[in-house]
This record gives sequence, structure tokens and C-alpha cells, in this order.
Amino acid sequence: MAAMVGLVLLVGCASGPRTDPRDPLEPYNRGVTRFNEQVDAMVLKPVATAYKEVTPAPVRTGVSNFFANLTDVWSFVNNVLQFRLEGAASSFMRVNVNTFLGLGGVLDVASEIGIDRYRQDFGLTLGRWGVETGPYVVLPLLGPSTVRDTFALPVDMVGNPVRYVDPTSARNSLYVLRAVDARANLLRAGSVLDSAALDKYSFTRDVFLQVRSQAGSAPYDKDKDDSERDAKDGVLPEEPPPADAKTR
Repeated sequence: MAAMVGLVLLVGCASGPRTDPRDPLEPYNRGVTRFNEQVDAMVLKPVATAYKEVTPAPVRTGVSNFFANLTDVWSFVNNVLQFRLEGAASSFMRVNVNTFLGLGGVLDVASEIGIDRYRQDFGLTLGRWGVETGPYVVLPLLGPSTVRDTFALPVDMVGNPVRYVDPTSARNSLYVLRAVDARANLLRAGSVLDSAALDKYSFTRDVFLQVRSQAGSAPYDKDKDDSERDAKDGVLPEEPPPADAKTR
């Protein structure tokens, strides 16, 4: 909430005539980005690396599937709020199939049988009904966002099923596991951008805004999601394998 109040105070400030019109808060955003990178280097990335090294791949996949299934619950609600009937129906079926046939969401049975994922959140719901994204903003610890998405965060928090898990110790453990799993997924990306050759901040901002502007109106595209996550980590996608190489 303190960050949101700060945004209200900062949103009218521009950094100069050369400022990207989507990013009038660039000096502030760059400062927060540096803070986030320091926290990541000292805490998040080492923990995620250790998690990936000691946890078998099938277990990590199951963890990711479990949290993705919880995300589908909130996507269903937002698809309904947006009157996206196809997305709502798909989200409803995904949650039921994966919960009951996929061992609580550990197995992604719905994707295997061709049920598309329509990922939504309250920020996209506001956009559906005409609320502009507003300036780009980087949130402490949470990373890239926009003013609209930042003000939607409290609603998204209420819609997070983990919020209602009891006891508190179990709920907090799930929050930590989700954060570590999300960070571990970023480790699949390629080499870190060379800051001398490319402005990592601008790259992150441009990719995030592009992916976000295309989100919500079509079935979930894993390649686009990977691009957004790679941007948050400041990395370029890995080079594609040769045409005759075995791919997933």
C-alpha cells in the first residue's frame, strides 16, 4: 500500500524531454530495479538455484502445475467478469479436470487433452472495461508492473486461493514455495545480457509492456510467458536448436 501511495505522488513527474512516454517514472524505476537485482543476487537466485539442484525435475514440474491450477481459479473469475465465455468455460474445465484427475493440480491433465488456458487477472479485467494501463512502474521485490496493475494488486491478493489456507504456517510455506518455484523457472533462460552492449532496464521494460499488452485476449501462449519471465530476469531467450535436433 505504501508503494501505491508513492505512485500517486510520483506519477505526474517526468524525467525530461527524452523520457519514454510510457515510462515517466524512469529514475525511480531504475532505482527500484537496482534494489531488486541486489535482493535477487543475495537471496532469491541462490535459493532458487539450490532448489533446482536438489529437487527432481518431475517434482518441480508438479509444483509449477499445482500453482498454475490455483491461478486458473482466479482466471475463471476474471474471465466471467470480462464476459469472456470461452475463457471462463475453459478455465472452469481446467480447474475441475486438473483438481480431480490431476491429483490436486500436480498433473496438468487439462493441457494434455487440449483444454486451453486463458490466463487473466484483475488488471486485465480493468483493461477490458477501458481502464488505461498508465505509466510503467517497477515495484519493490515484485518487479515490472503498470499503475493500473499495481492498483489491481489488492484485488488479485484477495483472489489468491493460497490466502485462505490454514494454518498460517502452511500458508506462508506455500507463499515461499511459490516464489522459489517462480524464480527457479527463470533459471532456464540463456545468458545474462551484457549491460555494456544493451540497456537491460529498457529491454525488460519494452518486452514486459509488449507481452502485457497482448495478454488476456487469446489462449495462454507459453512462449510469450517465457519471454515475459525472461525479461523480468534480464536475460535473452536461448538460441533455438537446429532444425534436425530433437525438441520438446
